[in-house]
Amino acid sequence: MLKKPGLDEYAPYYEKYVSSVPEGDLLQILDEQMKETINLVKDLNEDQAHFRYAPEKWTVKEVIGHITDTERIMSYRLLCIGRGEMAELPGYDDNQYVKNGKFNRFSIGELSAQLSQVRQNTISLLKSLDDEALLGRGNANGTGVTARAIAYIIAGHELHHRTLIKDRYMGAESFGGAHE
Repeated sequence: MLKKPGLDEYAPYYEKYVSSVPEGDLLQILDEQMKETINLVKDLNEDQAHFRYAPEKWTVKEVIGHITDTERIMSYRLLCIGRGEMAELPGYDDNQYVKNGKFNRFSIGELSAQLSQVRQNTISLLKSLDDEALLGRGNANGTGVTARAIAYIIAGHELHHRTLIKDRYMGAESFGGAHE
């Protein structure tokens, strides 16, 4: 079973994600999280899926697309570092990715299916890495990180955005009353 990474295994920015992951079997947590996120959004109508809680914020669809794209990128980093890559891995501009992803053209079901597929691939990748690989260190976006830390960042990132969907989107008076 994976143990939470130490503070020296990732940049301070990621502490909010890593610390939010509950104790337990990370593979099981990742599987359950994906189901919870999909259950949260699966019954949204189109108006709700296009809802923004503020004018400059992403829609619910864009948030789901963002979670999926970020997990794709983080899983690539997990693979690279787990396999011993020593080259610095690039960062990315999440706002640009959301803009160019054009997620609002997809149904919430299509976006949920993509998230599920990506998550299953992440879980399969994690299962393929042994303890030595998980403790491997690399450099992503200009900072040192272990493969193990990336796995926890993935889990914490999804949890962070699911909480935002519940609180700021579904909790808004103008959301439409679904999922109260």
